[in-house]
Formats: sequence, structure tokens, C-alpha cells
Amino acid sequence: MLLHAEDRVGHARAALESNGLVVADLLSADIRDSWQRCLSSGLDPTAAPRIENVGADHLRRARDQRAMVHRLASAELRALYQQIAGSNFMVALAAPDGLLLDAIADPSFAREAQAASIEPGTIWDEIHCGTNALGTTIATGTAQSIHGGEHFFRRHNAITCIAAPVFGPDGALACVLDASSDCGSRQSHTRALVGMAAVQIENLLLRETHARHRIIAFHSRPEYLSTLSAGILVFSESGRVLAANRQARFLLAGLPVVMGRSFDAIFRTGFGVFHDACARGDIGTLEDRVGSIYVATLETPKAARGVAVAVAVAARPAIAGPQAKPDVVKPDFVADDPAVAAGLRLAASAAARNLPLLIRGATGTGKELLARYAHAASGRRGAFVPVNCAALAETLIEAELFGYADGAYTGARRGGAPGLVAEADGGTLFLDEIGDMKRPLQAVLLRLLDDWTIRPVGSTRNRTVDVRLIAATNADLDAAVAAGHFRADLLYRLNTAEVRLPALNDRADFATIARHLLARFAPDTTITDDGARVLAGHAWCGNIRELKSALLRLALQQEGGVIDQMAAETFVGQRAMQRAESDDPHDLRDIVRARIRATFRENGGNISATARSLGVSRNTVYRGLDGVAVNREH
Repeated sequence: MLLHAEDRVGHARAALESNGLVVADLLSADIRDSWQRCLSSGLDPTAAPRIENVGADHLRRARDQRAMVHRLASAELRALYQQIAGSNFMVALAAPDGLLLDAIADPSFAREAQAASIEPGTIWDEIHCGTNALGTTIATGTAQSIHGGEHFFRRHNAITCIAAPVFGPDGALACVLDASSDCGSRQSHTRALVGMAAVQIENLLLRETHARHRIIAFHSRPEYLSTLSAGILVFSESGRVLAANRQARFLLAGLPVVMGRSFDAIFRTGFGVFHDACARGDIGTLEDRVGSIYVATLETPKAARGVAVAVAVAARPAIAGPQAKPDVVKPDFVADDPAVAAGLRLAASAAARNLPLLIRGATGTGKELLARYAHAASGRRGAFVPVNCAALAETLIEAELFGYADGAYTGARRGGAPGLVAEADGGTLFLDEIGDMKRPLQAVLLRLLDDWTIRPVGSTRNRTVDVRLIAATNADLDAAVAAGHFRADLLYRLNTAEVRLPALNDRADFATIARHLLARFAPDTTITDDGARVLAGHAWCGNIRELKSALLRLALQQEGGVIDQMAAETFVGQRAMQRAESDDPHDLRDIVRARIRATFRENGGNISATARSLGVSRNTVYRGLDGVAVNREH
């Protein structure tokens, strides 16, 4: 029998209090581990917490020692209180050791807070107060929500608390924000508000610590450049990384965003070029080493804090604006393969009925192109709004999707922000890489699909939107459901209509695709039938995206403007040898050599025939046959 969350916690508490046992299956991993730490520290869940008050002098010294953090965080604490005041809450600020530096409580909650000893000067780490959001956040370094019976001490079971860590520019924990209430007064937006306040404090700390250095704020969308979603990087005069906020590291995941690394190791755009362009007031962009393009601002040491001296413009504007519903929409891509043509027909049929569409396919198979086609086929007048689910930071999920109200946090854009869902009102919301969507966002999305009602963070007013949903993934969602990583009820809502795009090697229209790509991106170059046949036999792990890159490279190498069989064989042979010399050189070389020798025998020792069969050059065959007697006349 399935138990509700509160029932599971109730059973777990019974085992904890009666036998001193932690029943792992009934608790989340963080609560389980916290309870175990409390037991290991000798705490008794039925006893009174060992709350310690350090006194006024110690508290004053602690505030002085963290003067900058205390000043910036206290201002944000007051703003946070204004957002949730009147709802039986209190907000608190704690040092990294759990010492409460400040607290602001509603009159309705003040008595309960006093009874629980939630007041400045008390220490709320796990050793003193057991499992609680503030102390457990310190122990784990992650945001925590602790509700009712999840607290270790029975005395705190009537309270709900939410906490978020604030990290300094050096990466160390600087302070912790906490919001607490009685269990009946908790609100769904509180966690988002606390998380946003924590990010705001981090950004303020970074800017103030590095006020004398060059600060770059960047984002892929210009409307988010002045919001908490923007990445912030600090560079020295010579272009070396001094600091980065969490969002910068998130947006540039996989790139060397570490202390001392050069600007050029992260961005293709040169530091000097970017700096000089901004100094002249010119418009520019930043492109990172994996090809992502961002809008950016540069703040020099002489500029006032928060004032940008240059703003770049988005390289690819969003598709928006009114459009008449066409009778027939032609795709802007090749669809001669029967499976792809069938997928287009299904996508158009689903669009006519306003049904959700799920597009499955490996990376580079054209999922977004198909989604844009489905949007055009629907005739909807609103925008096509693409969202990379893997790039949504968990702390800012609700703010980015649903927007935020004016004054939702300190430094928020005047008038607030509409959010991505509101931008898609009357149009299409495209959720790319939905298989990478975090579990908290899956729950948020499921609620949205129930009634398409949104409420911006910090607002009390709901808004109903008219949005068509298209999702895409390269992941095996059925396996993800079985493993508990993806919600089955969400999958059922998304795959009302489903299209599977085949891999490039499985398509029957390879030559047509190659010619289409050349005509679009290298119109001065053509490819012969034999050249296309050779390339078609190559393993295109990156699918059409990889083919496009390869064709552009070949176009640059062919002086005559023709990619023939020899050029294609040379390319395929080079790729085979590069692969053989990569991560597992001995194993791969043996595989390639064995394949060449077997094909050589099948072709009666004929070098040319072997090369044609494998789609490689004669030189590649000779290298594979090293040590084998061959007749070089063939």
C-alpha cells in the first residue's frame, strides 16, 4: 500500500523515537542522513534541543567580523520579509556556524518563534538543534525544506522551515537565509523567494568584493541580462578569471571557469576585442568555446556599480509576431525519407488539433526544426519559445518559467518579468532536452499542464495562458520512468502524439540532405553521387549537425568546388584513423586493422576494391595492411 508523505514520516518518527532507528525507505536522502548524524551525535529526539545563546557581546562581534555580508544580507532579509509578511512567517539570517545574526517575525508568529528559541544569538546547527532547514543546509551546502515531523526534535514538529545557502566569491559558505512558519501557513512560493534572495546576495557580494575589477554579465537572452538568471564573471586587467557566480558556472558548464584561467580559454571572442568594442560603445556578442552565443555587458572599474557600458544584441532573434494560418506549410529541411515524412504528417495533424507533441531522436537529428515546423503548421499567432530544460537552474525555475512581480527581490527589473510561459501565450512552448528536466521542475510542469494557470513569483494574481506544448528528448524516457528519474504521469501528458526521428545513417535521403546543406551554407560547392555514397557509409554519431560541419570543412578544402569520391574517401579515412588514435588507441587500431584485412581478403587482395568497399582511401588500406604482402599494382 502506498503511503502519503506525512504517513511515511509518521512511521519513520515512530521508529526513531521508540527504537532509535532510521528507516531509510520512508525518508528522503537528506532527512535520512541528517537523522543519522543527529543520532551519531548522541541527540535524543524526544528530549529538548540543546539550544545555546551566545549573548549580546558575542553576537555583536560576530556581526562585526562579517560586516559586508551582514550589511548586504540584512538589506535583502528585509526585502524578503516584505514579500511574505502577514502570512505567519519569520525570516532569519545565520552565520556559517549556525549563529542567528538577525531575525524578523510577523507578530502572529513571534510568540511561537520565541517559544522555539528562534532569535538572534542562538545557534541552529544540527549538533545543537537537530534536523532543521538552517542547520541541515549548513551540513549539506544545499537548500533544504524541512516540514513538521521531518525535524529531528519532537519540539519542532509544528514548524515548517526553508533555508538556502549563500556562497561568497571564494566559494565558501558566507551565510544562510531561512524562512519559518507554522505548518499550516507554508506557501508554495516561499522556497523560490528564499532561493532568489540568496542568489541576489551572492551577486551583491561578488560585485562589491571585486568593485575594482572588470565585471561581465551575460545571458543567451537579452531580456534576462539584468536579472538573477545572468551569469557574472570577474576578470583581471590581463583577462584572467578572478571569480564567477553560480549562474555563470551553470551556463558555461564544461568550460574552465576557474580561478586564473584566461578569458580566451572560455570564449572564442578575444578579451581585447570585446573590451575595446565595449569601450567604444559598439554592439557586440560573446561566443564561448562550444559555440554558444551570449549577450553581454562590461562594467569597468571606473563605471558605477550596476551600470553597463555596452550591451550586445541577441544573435538569433526569437520568432514572434502575427502570421496568417497557411493552408499548407512546407518544411525548411529535407523530408524525403519515409519515416521523416510520416513524422511530418503526424506533427501537422497534432498541430491542427492543438495536441501536445513529443519528439524523440538522437542529438543532431533535427528535433527543433521539426518543432518549428509544427508551430508553423498550427497557425498560432504567438511566439515559438524554445527552452533548454537542462539549462534551467533549479533555484530560478519558477522565476524563469512564470516570471516575477515588480519588487519580487532587490535589484529586480522594474515592472517585473513575464516569464517564458507568458511569452509563449498564443504560441508554442518548446521544451528541449526534457529528459534532463530536474524532478522539482517536472512537478511544476505537471501543475501547469492541469489548467495552464501561472502566477509570477511574488504576485498574488493568477493568469491563464493559451500555450501549445512541444517537448523533445534524446533520452530513453521509458527507462527513466522505470528508474524513478522521470514522472510517469508527466510522460503520459506529453506523448499524446509522438514522432521519432531516425538517425542520419538510417535515412534513405542522405544525398539530398548533403546537397541541401551545401546549397544553404556553401553554395559554391557541390557533391557527386559517388562522394555522397562514400560519406553515407560513415558513422555519423552527431547526425545532421555533424554532417553539416564535415561538409563545410570539405568545402573549404576543395579548390574546384566539387566533393568527389576521392575527397570523401580521404575524409572518411582520416576520421577512421583519428578515431583509432583516440581514447583507446590499441583496441581501436586493432579493430580497424582487422576490418581492413578481412575486407582485403574478401576482395581477393585487390587494394582498390578494398578501398571502395570500406569507403576509405588506398593509403588507409596500405596502413591497415602493414606487414601483409600486397600487390601494389591493384
